[in-house]
Amino acid sequence: MRKRLFLLFCPIILSLSGYVQTTAQWRGPERNGFYPETNLLKSWPADGPTLLWKTELIGNGYGSPTITADRIYITGEIDTTGYLFAFTHQGNLIWKSAYGKEWVVNYQGSRCAPTVVGDLIYVCSGLGDLSCFDAGTGAKKWTVDMIHDLHGRFTLFGPAESALIDGEMVFLVPGGKDTNVVAMNRFTGNILWVCKGQGEIPGYNAPYLIRLADRHVLVTFTAYSLLGIDALTGELLWVHPQDNIPVSERKLGNGDTHSNTILYENGFIYYFAGDGNGAVKLSLSANGKEIRQVWRNQSIDNYMGGFVKLGNSLYSCVSEKKQLKCIDSGTGLVTDSLKCGTGSIILADSMLYYYNQKGEVKLIQPGPGKMAQKGSFRMTAGTKEHFSHPVVYRGVLYVRHGIALMAYDIGKK
Repeated sequence: MRKRLFLLFCPIILSLSGYVQTTAQWRGPERNGFYPETNLLKSWPADGPTLLWKTELIGNGYGSPTITADRIYITGEIDTTGYLFAFTHQGNLIWKSAYGKEWVVNYQGSRCAPTVVGDLIYVCSGLGDLSCFDAGTGAKKWTVDMIHDLHGRFTLFGPAESALIDGEMVFLVPGGKDTNVVAMNRFTGNILWVCKGQGEIPGYNAPYLIRLADRHVLVTFTAYSLLGIDALTGELLWVHPQDNIPVSERKLGNGDTHSNTILYENGFIYYFAGDGNGAVKLSLSANGKEIRQVWRNQSIDNYMGGFVKLGNSLYSCVSEKKQLKCIDSGTGLVTDSLKCGTGSIILADSMLYYYNQKGEVKLIQPGPGKMAQKGSFRMTAGTKEHFSHPVVYRGVLYVRHGIALMAYDIGKK
């Protein structure tokens, strides 16, 4: 059901503490590209790992699958309608449910990875709808229209947000001048708080939650700003501007693409914004209210490939030089490069999984020392661009290419 903004607003603030939930989401359990798998192959045969199954039923899209203990969930667009699909781990379709019209203006197809919390699934469409589904049956429970209900605004390539959940809250960035970032009750869609932020349009970003002793800090990008927001109250705590584009030159599609979710570790925030300040390390105060820039490396022009951290090293693609880079997390300096194209990256069992925009999937051994490729294969099914991020779950590598989802056996026997 759809409700107008004045009907949605609800002053109730819910406690964020003491709530236990099981979450499957974008880029792994912690949204940091790390998948806690073990006993995986450290090298692949010449023709790549064994293909277990594939399906070409999921429609157009770029969103990664989200995998739970018994199901695979993924979104796709068919004949302008967006669908949420549920599959078994063997690739058998259980159900599909329509969530509304999808983005077909450019790069046609779905954008988001579903977020699964317990028995509920949250899906953001490329037209700005946030929908909640029953995980067992696929029945839609509620929908909020980001554009009409929340005064949101479109980006050049359509909203591309994977919903973030904390306790009974779900967070969304409509990008409205009066409703820039919002928190809603995840069971009803009722608004809990509104943050005006900087009044900018969204930045194609999937938010991240930093859990500190005193507060939870919601961190997300809008078009030219990294925002830190008190997740309980909606108070804007701090802003880190993206200052590479002069204010006079800011317009739709110019410097406003920040698709990489940030990473937080041991008091430091890392973000990679190729359309902004490049690779950046910030120090966050213990109370979450203040930030300080530690280093910035403008040469890391990673727009949407994600990045991972292993030990003291950060791994990221660069777009112009089409390489994978290793960056020292202490200094921000590049310590190694590997020519393997521009792509998306995840980490599992101390190995890097890299899916480049040529359709090649590579297994890469990180340092110490030089990175080394330990296997490669080319995607043989699917359509359109190779933009999706891989997923690893229970010894299986899942890669989406448009209408195709493919599952490969990468576990040791």
